Amino acid sequence: MREKGGDLEMLEMDSDAEQDDQADVDVDLGMLDGVVYSQEALQKYGAAADGALGFKVHEVEFNRNPDSLFFNDEKRRIDFVLVYEDESKKEFEKRHAFQKHKRRREYFESSLMKMGVELEAARSVVNDKLIFVKVHLPWDVLCTYAEILHIKMPIETNDLPSEQSPLRWFIRCFYPSEDIIHKEQEYFTAPFQKDRLDHFLVQNKDHFFTPSMRSRMANYILSRAVYEPKGKTKFGISKLLDGGVYKAAYPLHDCRFNVKSKESESSNERYLLYTEWANPLSFYKMQPLDLIRKYYGEKIGIYFAWLGFYTFMLTLAAAVGLACFIYGYYTRETSTWSKEVCDPQIGGEIFMCPRCDKQCTYWRLNTTCETSQKLSIFDNYATLVFAVFMSIWVTLFLEFWKRYQARLEYEWDTVEFYTQEEQPRPEYEAKCVHERMNPVTQEKEKVPFRGCGKCLRLSCGIGTVLFWIALIIVSVVAVIVYRLAVFFAFSVSLHRDIKHIKELEPLTGYVTPQMATTVTASLISFVIIMILNVVYERVAIWITDFELPRTRTDYENSLTLKMFLFQFVNYYSSCIYVAFFKGKVVGYPGQPVYWLGKYRNEECDPGGCLIELTTQLAIIMGGKAIWNNIQEVLLPWVKNLMFRRCSQQTSEQVLPRWEQDYQLQPVGKLGLFYEYLEMVIQFGFVTLFVASFPLAPLLALVNNLFEIRVDAWKMTTQCRRMVPEKAQDIGAWQAILQGVAILAVVTNAAIIAFTSDMIPRLVYYWSTSMALSTNHTMEGYINNTLSVFKISDFTNFSMPEDEPPWFKNSTTCRYRDFRYPPGHHEQYKFNIYYWHIIAAKLAFIIVVEHIVYVTKFVLSYAIPDVPERVKEQIKRERHLTQALNLKLKLGNFKPVADKLREHADEHVLNVG
Repeated sequence: MREKGGDLEMLEMDSDAEQDDQADVDVDLGMLDGVVYSQEALQKYGAAADGALGFKVHEVEFNRNPDSLFFNDEKRRIDFVLVYEDESKKEFEKRHAFQKHKRRREYFESSLMKMGVELEAARSVVNDKLIFVKVHLPWDVLCTYAEILHIKMPIETNDLPSEQSPLRWFIRCFYPSEDIIHKEQEYFTAPFQKDRLDHFLVQNKDHFFTPSMRSRMANYILSRAVYEPKGKTKFGISKLLDGGVYKAAYPLHDCRFNVKSKESESSNERYLLYTEWANPLSFYKMQPLDLIRKYYGEKIGIYFAWLGFYTFMLTLAAAVGLACFIYGYYTRETSTWSKEVCDPQIGGEIFMCPRCDKQCTYWRLNTTCETSQKLSIFDNYATLVFAVFMSIWVTLFLEFWKRYQARLEYEWDTVEFYTQEEQPRPEYEAKCVHERMNPVTQEKEKVPFRGCGKCLRLSCGIGTVLFWIALIIVSVVAVIVYRLAVFFAFSVSLHRDIKHIKELEPLTGYVTPQMATTVTASLISFVIIMILNVVYERVAIWITDFELPRTRTDYENSLTLKMFLFQFVNYYSSCIYVAFFKGKVVGYPGQPVYWLGKYRNEECDPGGCLIELTTQLAIIMGGKAIWNNIQEVLLPWVKNLMFRRCSQQTSEQVLPRWEQDYQLQPVGKLGLFYEYLEMVIQFGFVTLFVASFPLAPLLALVNNLFEIRVDAWKMTTQCRRMVPEKAQDIGAWQAILQGVAILAVVTNAAIIAFTSDMIPRLVYYWSTSMALSTNHTMEGYINNTLSVFKISDFTNFSMPEDEPPWFKNSTTCRYRDFRYPPGHHEQYKFNIYYWHIIAAKLAFIIVVEHIVYVTKFVLSYAIPDVPERVKEQIKRERHLTQALNLKLKLGNFKPVADKLREHADEHVLNVG
């Protein structure tokens, strides 16, 4: 009895709550005054707010047609699908907690139906707790929102002759067959207007708006429909998804990826994309960009267009880089300075000073023979030529991409997208409470904050980003200090343990202090990076939400810049440290430099820092590429497999199209951000540090050939269909690429000057070899780069504990630097030759930078951003649009003129 009483009390509470909600339904249009819409949209919102709970979604049974893209009547096309869990199927203790979800969902769906949207519900075949709500936009609703979104539709067939490439007979072999993927008819287009319907080429109302356009309009409506009568911020499908009211919202794929649909209305575009694009066997084919854009929208299309163009341009860079590598490989045996290192009579008789205190001992220079030979492959004159070439290449890449992008903008109707079509974000509209005078229209408009408020929000964002960048730098410094601290600890402990435990003696060649330090430091660095990455992503999203950008593009650009600045420091900090800081300020054996007064500064590998940077780049680029591709293939496939196993689907059950798509992986909130980030980070490795690793473009080319197909396969087979979005270009990534290209000139010049030995070799050749030697060779260069240190000048703290047998009678050792020898009145100070080299390095950087920057400027000026043919087509389209507007205006004036003429005739008759 008590349980029943409790049930009745809870039901009464729910009933009272529903009555309160019903009482609050009668709100006026003033509740939405902060939202900026067109009059037609506002009228629909007013209808939605008036008695919105009076509509119920009709539930139907599945008609056993797995390929259907329509309601059960097979007439109304499904433009979007919403998924929720039926509260009545839950346990009673949990049911009450979900009553608020139910009320919000019913109000939201009623709002949609009041706005003219048609809904139909169907229960899941596999799980009867799930309900799928199918969304359909009728013709009137499509026309209304096509006008609100300024969607461009065809007004006339393109009558300009198409441009024919002289190599079209060869290029045709790499394109999908036109018999399979038909070429789209080209049209001149204009922003759609409902009252000018007769001027648009409407052949069939059911196919006038493409499925991607319909899904885009449906998403626009869903993102602005209210779900509670109280307050202006209670709207949008995104908040309902975050709150758990709905489990998913997505447009439908048109068929299965590997089987054609039997439906006559299905265009089987997903199947075509898989067979001709996403299939690994199609790796040699060019991408069907028009079909990608038609199916997924312009934003996805522009990403794959950029990725394909970047990969195409990498072929030239990879070929030149491979040629430089081959040159270095075959000339490594003729390198004079490498021969001197490997010569037992020269390098074998040069005893080098220890590289750490006490635990390290003396060593012969020829022990670095193999390293010096490897270094000569990358540190040669061809590398200098390649670094300059890459600076020119990156300029050509960006300039030709602008031209290609301009052509796509015209063909995909996004030329004036930012100024005409893009609508404010609903979150922005809901905060518009202040009035200001629009400087362009001279009309009053509502904005979310005044100038001081915007400045405050931007300042908070900048401060937060700088704080997190500083936090990463602190973590990098902490890892460096850790490396310095544990190196000596591992040197003592490993030496002692292996010496006393005979079973560990075979490991002496593998378990070294350097290896143990590197592995543990890498693990700690990896954990820190991953933790900071996860936390910073949430902070960046929160800060961007706080800044309240006006449009979706502004939002993505702001978030992209914040995330990239963080990831730039995150990914490149280790390479920057090795290239420009490691081994640069180490002092000399008798007076080394210590961090925090305790930890001796880290020196470069015996072969130099350049080979260390080369090794690090090869490992990072190769490992990152392999790991990312495996992750992108395995993770979604395993998740989908586990989801299907957990759903307990039997082989006899036939699933509808919407439920098949529900079993696929959802697309993340950041969309293509991580895809762009991966490629731009790779672009940085290819350009910023290419002077140390000429094979970087080749590795990037091979990776991108896989990346295109892996992304296509994942998107086509493993993920739900993304909501189609418009995009004019690649957004903030364009400015980031240009910034990286400018920075690459400085970094490569600095690597050649300060990290490699090229400048010291040139100085030696022109100042010493040319003056003292008749052969003009590099003989004696190694001896010239090594200074002398007297071992009696070691302090007790740094004196090595052990000496090798071959060093017993030696009184001096050598180290890499340009300092006066012991006994000189300025012993151990930098000699005059050191300052000559510094001057040469600075002069080299200044000269190379100016030459490259002038060349980049000339190329940028000489190559127009928009091809002439595209300019002509844009002018032709604007002419037709203006003619259409003039025709319509004249048509509006004609009835007035006819009436005036009638009145004039009557007046003449009356006078007569």
